[in-house]
Amino acid sequence: MRILLVEDEELLADAISEGLRQESHSVDVVYDGASALERLGSHDYDVMVLDRDLPLVHGDDVCRRTAGGGVRVLMLTVSTTVAERVDGLSLGADDYLAKPFAFAELTARIRALGRRSQTALPPVLERSGIRLDPRHQQVLRDGARIALSRKEFAVLEELLRAEGAPVSAEQLLERAWDENTDPFSTIVRVTINALRRKLGEPNPIETVTGAGYRLR
Repeated sequence: MRILLVEDEELLADAISEGLRQESHSVDVVYDGASALERLGSHDYDVMVLDRDLPLVHGDDVCRRTAGGGVRVLMLTVSTTVAERVDGLSLGADDYLAKPFAFAELTARIRALGRRSQTALPPVLERSGIRLDPRHQQVLRDGARIALSRKEFAVLEELLRAEGAPVSAEQLLERAWDENTDPFSTIVRVTINALRRKLGEPNPIETVTGAGYRLR
């Protein structure tokens, strides 16, 4: 998933983003509400993790202006009262989590929101003898386990989700990397070539001229 994390406590934001990247998510981080609105206007996100008390533009206003869009909103707050939680949900948030929280609960809630933001797919993705389990971060081909890097895993998951349709390099860059990646780099081609080597023969990834890559 591509996630926008909006949190003004920089140490907390950096810790959360690193943990989410360890789970193969693509994460953009901003520290105020104005920057959040700017990112939302230029990128498509599956989930936004939104702190409520933000500088420049309050989290409530960010949530209100986001409501009805494609991104699912998980609101964070130090408040634990029922009235505050109800108020946050009434602004358009899809879920609510009080600080302090366990990272495992945060990631579980993000995964649940991600499932709601996407077309329903089976929990395990399969094609061309490849079996990918997103929850357990496991890939098998013809029963043999294959060790992939986080980015290789994310790219393969996007190809599997396309169900045989071609996925462009730009789409892969948007979904599997964050905004700091150079759009003119060869990183997608390098990652595809690494995937081909690890997945072995017969080569399951086809280059579609002018369209990108697809799984046979």
